Amino acid sequence: MITLTLAPATLPPGQRIYAIGDVHGCDDRLQVMHQLIAADLAARPIGQPLLVHLGDYIDRGEASAAVLARLLRAAPVPAMPAVNLMGNHEAMLLEALDSGESDAVMQWLSNGGAETLASWGLSRRSRVRDWGRSIPREQLALLRRLALRHVAGGYVFVHAGLRPGVPLERQSRHDMLWIREPFLSWSGDWGFVVVHGHTPEHDVVVRPNRIGIDTGAVLGGVLTCVVLEENRMGFLRA
Repeated sequence: MITLTLAPATLPPGQRIYAIGDVHGCDDRLQVMHQLIAADLAARPIGQPLLVHLGDYIDRGEASAAVLARLLRAAPVPAMPAVNLMGNHEAMLLEALDSGESDAVMQWLSNGGAETLASWGLSRRSRVRDWGRSIPREQLALLRRLALRHVAGGYVFVHAGLRPGVPLERQSRHDMLWIREPFLSWSGDWGFVVVHGHTPEHDVVVRPNRIGIDTGAVLGGVLTCVVLEENRMGFLRA
């Protein structure tokens, strides 16, 4: 049974959110996590559950294609709607694919893109114009429709974070996908709590203004899910 403690923000009664951190091609861990979430929901039913993936599904790990295929299932966790956010690694792939520019291609390949190409049966030496023939159309369409943020109750879910001093509606795409500082060290009050991944840590980070759940699944750590309901939170790990 999951242990729940006091959370830094609240959700309306009857809602529960399961938010999963950076996957990076670790499909085996994602499968286990979805099973843990399904078991928790079966043990503790609630009217409005929601699954949120915080981005960085691809790169570095060996099973990026399998992760995307899993996300494409009608309900990765049975009877639970899902929101899939974009990470900076998905953004790097799309920039390389759409621009074809050598700098963009090399940036992506040097940050784990070669492993993603291999999961689609492509060599890192393959030409960009050939990628579109090998990347499954439905997986590419999924990447293009990923959201940048999700708001629920007293929480904002985003891949990397937000820039202090900038209203939520004016936050830049680049910051939401890439920012570390000054976001990580900022202790001010947003008026909500930011739930994010992007910056790997040995364990979850819980602050009055943010919850960081990238625990380095592909770096020898674990895949983490924060479970939020009313004024409480808990964690699942795979």
